[in-house]
Amino acid sequence: MEILLHLLQPAVLIPWILAMMFGIFAGATPGLTATMATALIVPITYYMDPVAGLAMIIGATFTAIFAGDIPATFLRIPGTPASSAAILDGFEMNRQGKGSLALTLDLICSSLGGLIGVGMLILIAPPLARVALRFTNFEYFWLGVFGLSMSAVVSKGNTLRGLVAAMLGLLIATVGIDVISGQPRFTFGQVELLSGIGFIPAMIGLFGVSEVLKLAAGSDSLTAPSITEKVRVPIFKVLPVVWKHKLLMLRSAVLGTFVGALPGAGADIAAWVSYGVAKKTAKDPDQFGTGCEEGVIAPTSANNAALGGAWIPALVFGVPGDAITAIVVGAMLMYGLRPGPLIFQQSRDIVNSIFAIAIITQFLLLIAGLFGIRVFSRILRLPRNAVMVIVLLFSIVGSYALQNSFFDVYIMIAFGLVGYYMEKKNVPLAPLILGLILGPMVEENLRVGLVKTHGNFLPFVTRPISVLLASLLILTLFGEHFLGFAKRAVAGNGAKRNKKKNGMSDGG
Repeated sequence: MEILLHLLQPAVLIPWILAMMFGIFAGATPGLTATMATALIVPITYYMDPVAGLAMIIGATFTAIFAGDIPATFLRIPGTPASSAAILDGFEMNRQGKGSLALTLDLICSSLGGLIGVGMLILIAPPLARVALRFTNFEYFWLGVFGLSMSAVVSKGNTLRGLVAAMLGLLIATVGIDVISGQPRFTFGQVELLSGIGFIPAMIGLFGVSEVLKLAAGSDSLTAPSITEKVRVPIFKVLPVVWKHKLLMLRSAVLGTFVGALPGAGADIAAWVSYGVAKKTAKDPDQFGTGCEEGVIAPTSANNAALGGAWIPALVFGVPGDAITAIVVGAMLMYGLRPGPLIFQQSRDIVNSIFAIAIITQFLLLIAGLFGIRVFSRILRLPRNAVMVIVLLFSIVGSYALQNSFFDVYIMIAFGLVGYYMEKKNVPLAPLILGLILGPMVEENLRVGLVKTHGNFLPFVTRPISVLLASLLILTLFGEHFLGFAKRAVAGNGAKRNKKKNGMSDGG
């Protein structure tokens, strides 16, 4: 009760809410990621009370992750990398005039997923963190490959083209410094390419600039508003839908928490993995990608839950789960707190405050999210040509702001042209982004693992967790075919028995 009273003091509550509003702005602006929002908040909190500072940081990150789904749904431009899976069904729902329904569903599932992730953080942090720390290069390799297998899942019938796009993403991910030898690869003498091709400007170009080009080349009127529906937030209409898919939401949140607890995985991988698993286990997987509610629920429940999961190794062992918690660990050290097993004894009040802040944030997220949806929808009621100019402006600013480099703007434009061409040829864009995101993770862990074993691949397929992940991969890719074959075999045997039985009856 004392902690709650402290959190509700104006000196804590006002900066907390302002930070959440900033998180909405940062998440909904392409290029201004949740990580960037966190990094910009930390210096402001330097002279503040640690609890108020942590409230601002936690509030901004959770709202930024949700807010990234707003432009993903309305414009097919992910606001953050964790929102890239939201374009598959959220944007399709918007095209059907259900954009506000999709975002309301998104908002409620983000809040519930965050609550589940924080609940798991509170209840099972130590044992889950111990499992996460058992992951070595061998397990991370299979985790990355498992994530890449989602490219076949999200390709909407174009599995071969989806795999080609994923391979193209993997190829582009090899540009830069070789992780083992330190030699530059495919840089062609360009200093800017030494650090590789950033997937955020690439993502903005693929989904944002290509959409602008498609609209400009299309036959639709550019003076009509981008969205014609009057945006309402039908919370009471959405609650029965959430209840109907409660098991999917729960499973996606648990899966997102576990993936988030793996150092280096993050909310973006959690969203893609949850989407793929949801599609594979659905009664009608063909509906995914056409604007189905399950395709909205799965990724948004997972990415917010992954934030709670990322705090597990950060708090228990001082090992950040992702870039955001790496910044948070630095902020905690700045406050004189030392994350690790002893923090639960030495700074128990702070830990309890963190738990309370994370829980209350999920409820404040509902208010901040409603505000963000309403504001963004008003902007989108402007004529399409005005919205396209705004989108291009924010895309350029977002790409440039990453490293204060015009080279990232050129990358964005180049990928916009590539994305426009790929869409004309019906090649899905999502697998290319998957390849870009997961390529470094797969390559680094494969090569470091082979260096450790002197070229022996056997540990990749003999360690228990590796075997489990490899089995899940095979089940994901070929489980449907095995099941279909088994059903046909059983049906065939049944027909033979019936035929034989009928023959015997006729003979009798």
